[in-house]
Amino acid sequence: MDAETNPAARVNDPGPAVTHRAEDVAPHGLHHVTAIATDPQRNVDFYTTVLGLRLVKTTVNFDDPGTYHLYYGDEAGRPSTILTFFPWRDVPAGRQGTGLTTATAFSVPPGSLGWWQQHLGALGVDADPPRDRTSGDDDEEVLTLRDPDGLVVDLVASPGDTRSGWDGVAAVPAEHAVRGLHSVTLTERALEPTAALLTDLLHMAPEGGGARSRFGMAGDEPGTVLDVEATTAVYQGLQAGGTVHHIAFRAPDRPTQERWRQHLVDAGLKVTAILDRQYFTSIYFREPGGVLFEIATDRPGFDVDEPLLELGRHLKLPPWLEPDREQIARSLPPLRVGDEIVEGTQ
Repeated sequence: MDAETNPAARVNDPGPAVTHRAEDVAPHGLHHVTAIATDPQRNVDFYTTVLGLRLVKTTVNFDDPGTYHLYYGDEAGRPSTILTFFPWRDVPAGRQGTGLTTATAFSVPPGSLGWWQQHLGALGVDADPPRDRTSGDDDEEVLTLRDPDGLVVDLVASPGDTRSGWDGVAAVPAEHAVRGLHSVTLTERALEPTAALLTDLLHMAPEGGGARSRFGMAGDEPGTVLDVEATTAVYQGLQAGGTVHHIAFRAPDRPTQERWRQHLVDAGLKVTAILDRQYFTSIYFREPGGVLFEIATDRPGFDVDEPLLELGRHLKLPPWLEPDREQIARSLPPLRVGDEIVEGTQ
């Protein structure tokens, strides 16, 4: 299962190569994480009701329009708050291991993990007790849980994260709400090739080694951390249900993304054309350990095709799929958020 590369979704060729500077091709944080699920309704129920995220966009996989693409985040789906899913209903279970992103971490307020432990326990969610963990030079308190498909999600008590998250779910009080993405963890057979790409090409800063090597990104906002665990003690991972499909880094705008693409091509990497994802544009490439990376622009954002107050409530399609709306809608199961049916899915 590779990145979506629908030729109909391609943006016009970026034109002649442009010069670039190191500061132009340093990621400003995580943009989003995309994972693989099975049942779309179960996925919506878990991430909206249990974790208290907002469903900010209901659309389809542009390469496989018979499958939803569901986006969750804060009130507006701001970059560095977004977790998305391809819910392939018949996909087999994946296997965590090397060559995969093996954990997605969200930031929660300090002192909240006890509340989260009780909340998850009351709902029967598979979760470990909070524990102290060292990543790079940082010590942090973490609670690890698994969603219904087995996807590993960490909640990290993160002082200094002033993001408000989404307070529209009564079951998750605002003082405990998820703030946004904190970090991701890559598991690799060897550290050095991946570390070299992160530091030499993506200009991330190493922030300590040990069992978990930490790399920081250029932005001064939260959601700017990537951890790498190097081990030969586990098998190669299998990307399928309950695993991460790809991780995306932030580019502020299209011109920066063009410079970034040229920079990576000049370094000998195989990079896709710039692809139109309706809410951002994207390029994709793989790091040496096999994890799929994406560079996504901050704009235009999720309110480009529906008002902020109505995000996620309508099945939205890009212009090139609109002629097939009726056929696509028939192929998708109905979807509810709480008691409300998402318009266009019934």
